[in-house]
Amino acid sequence: MIESNPLSRKGRPGFDGAAISIKGAKKSFGQFEALKGLDLEVKQGEFFALLGPNGAGKTTLISLLAGLARPDSGALSVLGFDVGRDYRQSRRAVGVVPQELVFDPFFTVRETLRLQSGYFGIRPDTKWIDELLENLQLRDKADSNMRALSGGMKRRVLVAQALVHRPSVLILDEPTAGVDVELRQTLWKFIRRLNEEGMTILLTTHYLEEAQTLCNRVAMMKAGQVIALDTTQNLLAHHSRPSLTLSVGQGKTLPDGLMQRASLLPAGRFRLGLENFAEVEQILAACRTAGLEIKELEVGQADLEEVFVRIMKDTPR
Repeated sequence: MIESNPLSRKGRPGFDGAAISIKGAKKSFGQFEALKGLDLEVKQGEFFALLGPNGAGKTTLISLLAGLARPDSGALSVLGFDVGRDYRQSRRAVGVVPQELVFDPFFTVRETLRLQSGYFGIRPDTKWIDELLENLQLRDKADSNMRALSGGMKRRVLVAQALVHRPSVLILDEPTAGVDVELRQTLWKFIRRLNEEGMTILLTTHYLEEAQTLCNRVAMMKAGQVIALDTTQNLLAHHSRPSLTLSVGQGKTLPDGLMQRASLLPAGRFRLGLENFAEVEQILAACRTAGLEIKELEVGQADLEEVFVRIMKDTPR
């Protein structure tokens, strides 16, 4: 008999631990070590960011949690269910939105979601499917064939597929890569609501402003290991420093001494990290001496992106 209420809303009976627990996870592909004994815990109800450059091991880790690959050693569990030994229960507890636009071109959006329910052995919940379609602004595309949708619409369907079985843990692997502002706003409004209702969210993204705005805690990965783990607020407080952003006119550059420490921003702007605010006058004086006219000037604190770049640079492979 097909179940109408999946186990994915519950953990192991009596379990009150981490939503995601990873201990000593190792995974190699030939001579390449994708994960090097990684340890990580994500608490129940967290909105958690997993950040790292390409090749850091983020997608490999997600594949292990989703049961799409097996670790060479170590233990991974979701809500107390071991992803290998308790595969059926752990897989039901997780919804995964992959980076790639993977879809079946022979079905409509609604048919795709109904079929996805069947993969988990549950009856399609028409009310919940309608709610997903409404919140992801897919209602007018419900009877459209998947191959007729734009890339952004396909991305919305992937999110709906990941949620159709009502998981307790949602893993978002670069969910807004290459999509428009409207989708980002729609997606994050809905995901925030789900998190407020108790769903655990694990997010990987290269848009670090999203992680800074949305996530309670952040883990940064490099070469298969976690190299930084803390609350977003603590990471900003401990690793950030003030910065000066300025523009000296189209086609103009800063004096050599300043250019060596400056980052080039869009629209010909430059950002310089400061040890303290007293450096502002020294920088302005150097610009005046070089005959440069300051067009724009802004002093502020570093954001998560700058913290990320600094940590990656300061941590050897």
